[in-house]
Amino acid sequence: MSNEILVFCEFEGGAPRKTALELLQRAVALGAGPVSALVIGNADSSALGANGAHKVYQVSAPALASYSTGAYTKAFAAALAASGAGTLIASASSIARDALPRLAARLGAGLGVECTELRNAGGRIVGRRPVYAGKALVDVNIQSPVAIFTLRPNSYPVGPAPGGSASVVLVDAGITEADVDVKVVGTLAPDSTAVDLTEAERIVSGGRSLKSKEQFDAVVRPLAAALGATAGASRAAVDAGYAGHGEQVGQTGKVVNPSLYIALGISGAIQHLAGMRTSRVIVAVNKDPEAPIFQFATYGIVGDLFEVAPMLQAELARG
Repeated sequence: MSNEILVFCEFEGGAPRKTALELLQRAVALGAGPVSALVIGNADSSALGANGAHKVYQVSAPALASYSTGAYTKAFAAALAASGAGTLIASASSIARDALPRLAARLGAGLGVECTELRNAGGRIVGRRPVYAGKALVDVNIQSPVAIFTLRPNSYPVGPAPGGSASVVLVDAGITEADVDVKVVGTLAPDSTAVDLTEAERIVSGGRSLKSKEQFDAVVRPLAAALGATAGASRAAVDAGYAGHGEQVGQTGKVVNPSLYIALGISGAIQHLAGMRTSRVIVAVNKDPEAPIFQFATYGIVGDLFEVAPMLQAELARG
């Protein structure tokens, strides 16, 4: 295997997701070898060259119109073989969480998941990831010929595209309908236009202290809108029906890594901290001065969230 780095770039609505640009720019900054991109499907890959890819490996087939574990795993393996890359980097998305462990088992490759840092150590990529619900950080050194890493979104900023172009190499993975293990019969567009929690730069989350769905909608969502943020919720709030499961942050929900995380009425149970502890700035609002979340907050406000949140919203509106 070569020192080439292959970056899996996900697309949404015909355009590369922000995570794709983040990964490409970080891979180039590592300086460990040439960077190429992997695109699965028929997306337009022209923007990837401008963000650092010197080559794009594109796997297309009718069976890849929607995600399927078997088909995507086969596509990953074919692209790695075609590129000869020694490192594969992907965002810690639902696709990567499902397909890459299978790919690693198939190739006998090491897999470092949910990394928050990637660095160049003498030409080899080393990942750093949180363990024990974020209480410690460990380095992931992979010795197998192929190393696979997933990186949490928002681990690195996305800068202006440096410019450039990339040649496109079409890869035939031999994928047929027989490789599709799940048939998609329809797709529903989300009601919300907010950025997905896993990619959001700002998040406002509410806990069980909101007391009802009506109050959650009246307090959390307007503050999130004023900040240009995405609304999130603790498991307790989701279990109580205040918010949908897709908005749950935590060990059994979504792991997030925003630049700003505001927790309204969330005590800070270990399961919730596991999902947001790596946020750059954490602002906690809670009436209980002994709430565990204050131990991890960058800024803590001891007060009634029903008073504090409207005050924050008013100040934001004032500009």
